[in-house]
Amino acid sequence: MESQLDLYGPKLLNSINCSDLPRHKLILKVGDPVMLLRNIGLCNGTRLQVRKFENHVIECEVLTDNNVGHIALTPRMNMVPTNETVPVRFQQRQFSIIVSFAMTINKSQRQTLSHVRLYLPKPVFTHSQLYVTLSRVRSKRSLKVLLMNHVGMSANSTINVVYREVFEKIEF
Repeated sequence: MESQLDLYGPKLLNSINCSDLPRHKLILKVGDPVMLLRNIGLCNGTRLQVRKFENHVIECEVLTDNNVGHIALTPRMNMVPTNETVPVRFQQRQFSIIVSFAMTINKSQRQTLSHVRLYLPKPVFTHSQLYVTLSRVRSKRSLKVLLMNHVGMSANSTINVVYREVFEKIEF
């Protein structure tokens, strides 16, 4: 009787793409910005810049958080996908980073950034998302925002999305 792993070839396993697992093939150059996917002394979501490749680690410089400028060594780790849509349980030994030229509003929490470029093709879902994004930048001059109106033209204001039904049952 065949084992579960015999049913799934390397080509299929290498093609699996889930949010908690880096892609099978990681292509990096010195200077590339990357994001940490696991807590390894630094929080996941920390932005790093590749400095040097060693045999079993990648040397990176921390770009965000309280550790800006520090050197971090990212080792290969055994990683098991937790996504329930993956047909078989397996583990890969790989680096816990992905190339990251940009980040979402939610990933920017806890980080102070030297430059923030915000593209809003439609209003953000909640006030806190906009606040978190605008509060990440070090100075007003380092912030650029591109807002779009309902017909796709550039605008100079956005609406704060509020669902009033949330407040209907609250007594003041």
